[in-house]
Amino acid sequence: MNTKLRLLAVPTLALGALALSTTPAMAHGPDSWSGQATLNTLNNSGTTGQAMVEVHGTEAKVTVNVTGAAETFMDGPFPHAQHIHIAAQGVCPGPDADTDGDGVVNTTEGHPYYGHIGTSLTTEGDTSADSGLAVERFPGGSAYTYERTFEVNPETAQSLENGTAVVVVHGVDPAKMPEAAAAKMSDLDPSLPAAATLPAACGTVAVSQMGAMPEGGADTGAEASAAGSAVDGSTLAAAGMGAGVLALAGAMLARRRARG
Repeated sequence: MNTKLRLLAVPTLALGALALSTTPAMAHGPDSWSGQATLNTLNNSGTTGQAMVEVHGTEAKVTVNVTGAAETFMDGPFPHAQHIHIAAQGVCPGPDADTDGDGVVNTTEGHPYYGHIGTSLTTEGDTSADSGLAVERFPGGSAYTYERTFEVNPETAQSLENGTAVVVVHGVDPAKMPEAAAAKMSDLDPSLPAAATLPAACGTVAVSQMGAMPEGGADTGAEASAAGSAVDGSTLAAAGMGAGVLALAGAMLARRRARG
């Protein structure tokens, strides 16, 4: 179907002033939901934001505002994969989810809390879990506003309805990671550095079938200092990751070897 997309860089201060609840999204019947999530920092990334979701039947309009994210790598915008995770507890994991003790909650350690990818919030093309790391089709840089309307799969719609849908933004500056974790490769694909896929911000989507969007921030189920959330390993086909991802992986691996 036709999609609508607006992706633009926003100065950090202006982005921080955005208030999604000032223009409430209204529900329009038994097959429609609207809601929002406050995206809190995970893994010491400094990334925060808000997300708004409106679902009408099988169509969803998603808006994500992000600030404080990793800014650049290899003289280009740092890519930020972002997804709606579904069908688990519907919460963001805390630091005690770090079962391997490396100081961060990696992708797979977060799965029991927020679930696997239901929808990839890409800027164009496919939005399924298969595009979970199609980084050339995700926003980049330290601050951005994303808006897109697309068909949503039944599993994602169900999680939105029952309150177990979680928005997760990925990509952490390796300088903000513990040395042991920054030296690792991704737990999802050994060709990628851990920083490229590490969860950076997370928030549960509080959705209502009645009336307007809730005022103020939604309960995310996580403290701002909590670590991690993650990407489904099934989404990590090497094809389609793009030249930017390969450059990111190579440069970070070089940094890892230099630490020696």
